Amino acid sequence: MRIILKDIVNIMEKHFPLHLAESWDNPGLQIGSLSAPVKSVAVALDADEYSIDQALSLKADVLITHHPLFFKGVKKIDYAQHEGRIIQKLARSGTAVYSAHTNLDSAPNGLSQYLAELIGLKDIKLLGYQREETLYKLVVFVPQTHLEAVRTAVYEAGAGHIGNYSDCGFYTRGTGTFRPLEGAEPYTGNVGQLEYADEFRLETIVRKNQAPQVLSAVLEAHPYEEVAYDLLPLAAGGLKYSYGRAGELQKPVTLEQFACIVKKKLGISGIKVAGDPGKMIKKVGLAGGAGSALINTASQQGVDVFISGDIKYHEAQAGLEKGLAIIDAGHQGTEAAVRPFLQQLLRDELSIFKSPCSVDVLDSKPIFIFY
Repeated sequence: MRIILKDIVNIMEKHFPLHLAESWDNPGLQIGSLSAPVKSVAVALDADEYSIDQALSLKADVLITHHPLFFKGVKKIDYAQHEGRIIQKLARSGTAVYSAHTNLDSAPNGLSQYLAELIGLKDIKLLGYQREETLYKLVVFVPQTHLEAVRTAVYEAGAGHIGNYSDCGFYTRGTGTFRPLEGAEPYTGNVGQLEYADEFRLETIVRKNQAPQVLSAVLEAHPYEEVAYDLLPLAAGGLKYSYGRAGELQKPVTLEQFACIVKKKLGISGIKVAGDPGKMIKKVGLAGGAGSALINTASQQGVDVFISGDIKYHEAQAGLEKGLAIIDAGHQGTEAAVRPFLQQLLRDELSIFKSPCSVDVLDSKPIFIFY
């Protein structure tokens, strides 16, 4: 089976849905054609000229990055300018760019989860949450002859998930009434006559982002010309999402010892540490990139040390005053792990295709160098 860019996009958005992205973010396809064939994928942290030149040298068909190529609208493409030069190179080569940013950070098995596992945490939980999904109850009235068909279509479209259970629903039998008017083409009954139908009320739960495809599946499988259904918002929320994680070490270590562990696991040469080097560390909080907004949350959840990047002086000071040690491993240092993470994920997912597809990790040009 030939792999096309649409297949790569489907894999990425299955694991890192776009609806998890922050409103200011711009993940997704940056440049390229969804129907283009793909035999080679390159993975990088940034869609900068350094990474793009590497991707072109490898003849990669698509470059997957964490940071998007475009954050704001492009008003002009000047080949003499940096952004225009990049667009020109990509257009000439036919290399596509796809980015997964804050949606990758917050996904259940995204970057923050990977980092927590990478540094050896156990009993990993969310560090606070920034988003709670909206749930709806779908109620649809179905004739007995099509109950199984509609129910199957609804669940296959993604409805009916509660925790670790799928196909969750409830149905009751009753009598529906309707009178077909002039111009109607009823599945059963006659125009102008009141009809009584043996029907079932089917109820199930639907996530907000899945509602369009679930309703489409209902209408496709249902035999009636006009389908009676309700889509009711629920007070109880669904899954919670956070770009931070908290977990525990296998055994306590000092802050100084833990700092060395972080450096080794992240493969970086230097970090900034705030706190007593002899402080015992058991519970760890973290957020990749710039996650200082979670410092207060980390303190409230009883974390001993918080790891992130781009932590300012007064933010670190506030953390210390709350009894929290701080490790600033850098924005780049905490996010560089996205490359091997995505490489392995794509290799696993693409293994089901018969067409060979390479997935290579590109070097990141260091922004800061530690001496």
